[in-house]
Amino acid sequence: MLIFEPVYTAGLAQISYLVGDSKAAVAAVIDPRRDIDIYLQMAKEQGLRIAYAIETHIHADFVSGAQALASHTGAQIIGGHSDAYQFELCQVSDGETLELGQVRLQIMHSPGHTPEHVSLQLFDTQQGSEPIALFTGDTLFNLDVGRPDLLGEGSERKLAGKLFHSLFDRYLPLGDRIEVYPCHGAGSACGKSIGDRRHSTLGNERLFNPALQEERSEEAFIDWLLADMPEPPRHYARLKKVNVCPAVQMEGPSLPPPLSPQDFQELAGNANMQVVDIRSILAFGGGHVPGAINIALRNEFVNWAGWMLDDSRPILLVGESADDVHQAITQLYRIGLDDIRGYLRNGMTDWQNTALPLNMLQEWTVHELNARREEPNVQVLDVRSPNEVANGRVPGAKHIFVAHLADQLDELDPNKTTVTYCGSGYSASIAASILKRAGFSDVANTPGSWAAWNTADLPVETG
Repeated sequence: MLIFEPVYTAGLAQISYLVGDSKAAVAAVIDPRRDIDIYLQMAKEQGLRIAYAIETHIHADFVSGAQALASHTGAQIIGGHSDAYQFELCQVSDGETLELGQVRLQIMHSPGHTPEHVSLQLFDTQQGSEPIALFTGDTLFNLDVGRPDLLGEGSERKLAGKLFHSLFDRYLPLGDRIEVYPCHGAGSACGKSIGDRRHSTLGNERLFNPALQEERSEEAFIDWLLADMPEPPRHYARLKKVNVCPAVQMEGPSLPPPLSPQDFQELAGNANMQVVDIRSILAFGGGHVPGAINIALRNEFVNWAGWMLDDSRPILLVGESADDVHQAITQLYRIGLDDIRGYLRNGMTDWQNTALPLNMLQEWTVHELNARREEPNVQVLDVRSPNEVANGRVPGAKHIFVAHLADQLDELDPNKTTVTYCGSGYSASIAASILKRAGFSDVANTPGSWAAWNTADLPVETG
């Protein structure tokens, strides 16, 4: 009997799959995340042996768990052909089959997102001789396709052309009834704008996916796909390298020691230390450890942590509770940020009770921002991505994408009141914390930011 268990990882918006046959008691895991306990538990509960750990491609947005899974279960690691791999795996070719009892997975080479990318056709003998589903990795998503620009080095157009042929020559001829199971859902930066559904069909995508407009030529497809492609998150290039190297075997994320305010302050005084406050933007604004950067523990946390944190530097955490800290550590572990030296015991309560220094941020409503934006001592800073800013901004605002703010501080006047805004206030709080850390004395964040600005029907500058 077919076993089919998707595993969705929030934050990463990543989807892995356990697939197998209950009668044969054998299974494969497709695109496993780094913390593999969930797959081991599934296999234990259903009495399955994990025979294969399958990589559809060399991932850029999370640390793969394939090597850890192989180490724990004896599973064979399966991947496409690439000279980049520096560990032992079985590199499979188009048409090869992995047998899982009455279930089988047939390899389909589907380059485009990456050169080595493979997809997997799912067959179940109880449901006929034709494939019933396709695991598409990062080739095809709901309402989107994989981005072909992550390798850089001028390979974008060549890979986009290969993606065109994977989609139109390999995928669509399989027929509209084929179910589509991608590696990512909405919120991942592995596509331009991935849709909300975590699975689809080829028929649905043929009708509604803007990439599958069959009247486009290959060149027109390439031009369309590469136009306005957002900048890839900073950690993607690092994780591409991590995922081809022999894995550092760890038993999973663990809670680092709670630190007294005095011990925390001493460690935070090290210039190499990264102090990350994971509390809400309003709590951070009300009072925080001097020098801390605010990356709030919401769904966006792991992506912005990848953008903003340096994997070569140790980290200290400030949270509302030990549970929040452990959740943050788990998410950091998934993107290879492992050097967590400790967290502030009892959060800011012990810090303030010890009478240690506090930094604060102003919080401006959009109405206050509108009323004061033309004052000579106020500079308004839009920290959204270039693609977002192209659709309109607060009149007179200066634009610096938050990911590059630390390198462009000389473009701002540290003696003025600097008020930051973004799409929601989330990355604006990151930006405000960077400014405060850099010595800007009068800094404000705008909760609600662009969403609230539009809701209030305030003036918009375009062009």
